[in-house]
Amino acid sequence: MADLSRARIESFLEMMSAERGAAGNTLESYQRDLEDLHSFLTAQKKSPMGADSADLSAYLAHLGAQGFAASSQARRLSAMRQFYKFLYAENLRGDDPTAILDAPKKGRALPKTMSEDEVTRLLELAAQEAAHPGPEHLPRLRMLALLELLYATGMRVSELVSLPVKVLDQEGRFLIIRGKGNKERLVPLSRSAIAAMKVYGEARQAALVDKDGKAIESAWLFPSAGKEGFLPRQVFARDLKGLAARAGLRAAAISPHVMRHAFASHLLANGADLRVVQELLGHSDISTTQIYTHVLEERLRELVETHHPLAKEAKNRD
Repeated sequence: MADLSRARIESFLEMMSAERGAAGNTLESYQRDLEDLHSFLTAQKKSPMGADSADLSAYLAHLGAQGFAASSQARRLSAMRQFYKFLYAENLRGDDPTAILDAPKKGRALPKTMSEDEVTRLLELAAQEAAHPGPEHLPRLRMLALLELLYATGMRVSELVSLPVKVLDQEGRFLIIRGKGNKERLVPLSRSAIAAMKVYGEARQAALVDKDGKAIESAWLFPSAGKEGFLPRQVFARDLKGLAARAGLRAAAISPHVMRHAFASHLLANGADLRVVQELLGHSDISTTQIYTHVLEERLRELVETHHPLAKEAKNRD
């Protein structure tokens, strides 16, 4: 049976090459994966030709126990699916044992974020640079306003750069943001964000004049000469990396999206409810917000270790 299974694997590889034009690397990968499956099943006194769904599931579990990443397991499962579909199509097997197998779940990567100290360094440098007059005064005031707004609200960068100029006329400490799906949400502003917007707004109004000194109208808070009329998010991201480098931070690790993650992570670390953070970020489903639960888990662990009587007793015994 072992020889028959190897022959079927060879037939499958020939089909993939002749009929589907699979590249050499792809064929080598399939062969390597199927040979590994063959070796595992042989050790279990089974063969690929006679294996059932439970046998193949045991193989995937074996890969997981050996430390294979979910992506590597998924690749092996893909090879198995192709192989058993071939056997079924050729009437070499009466069933496809991979049909009921689930793909290994990939762990969701934790979001990249910044520490509170890193955000503080970035904001302080932006404020220092904005305080000095000169030819770059308006862009520096703009950068300070962008950062203060971003860190105060956790807006998506697309929402931030396309804010309408009418937000300058509002009163109070809240902004109405129009986000994905044209849904509106209310976000609070910090006092420093309000102050930065006010100073930038005054400088913006003074700068938006034509050669005859007449005011130029723009519907956007952060206007640009580009086709959309507002600051491209790529320009903001580029300028942010430049500021990060001047602040002594690793520029490659800093982006508007990372600052959005910092907003959410710092709120949770300081006691905010996950549902509140969901609303502020504009997530329609809380499962999206749950990528930040690692922050909650760490905070809860510290709370238990600090305040639970049994934890205190264990610490005293140590």
